[in-house]
Amino acid sequence: MPQSLAKIYVHITFSTKNRYPFLAEKEICQQMFAYLGGICNKLDCPVLIVGGFAEHVHLLCILSKNLSAADFIREIKRSSSKWVKSKGGVLRKFTWQAGYGVFSISQSQIEIVRSYIARQEEHHRKKSFQDEFRSLLQKYRIEFDERYVWD
Repeated sequence: MPQSLAKIYVHITFSTKNRYPFLAEKEICQQMFAYLGGICNKLDCPVLIVGGFAEHVHLLCILSKNLSAADFIREIKRSSSKWVKSKGGVLRKFTWQAGYGVFSISQSQIEIVRSYIARQEEHHRKKSFQDEFRSLLQKYRIEFDERYVWD
């Protein structure tokens, strides 16, 4: 076959280091979501939605056939961290956590995941990011050692 074709939907989530609420201010949070979406699109990973809460983000996008998930996430974290640090103040100390979660999504689940990401503020009135992440790992049957998940 002379042409390579792929359409891989992924749900990605990661937090700030030690879950520090760098994104608690609504304006900077919205700017971060827009910036992350722009990076995704620039990397040929069309974004469907970006959301999150004070200390973490979720992205739903289509992974480019030319990038590994690790390379893609490394670049969006690097670029967004550099951008937000340029805002000054406390944001000069901004850092993402070292790890991340990336989960494949079937076509039939896109609207469910999109809605889930859109309701993050409401969702986190009841559940911490750590509990949410543990739930995602369990849902996708990913074995993990609690000692190495958080930084």
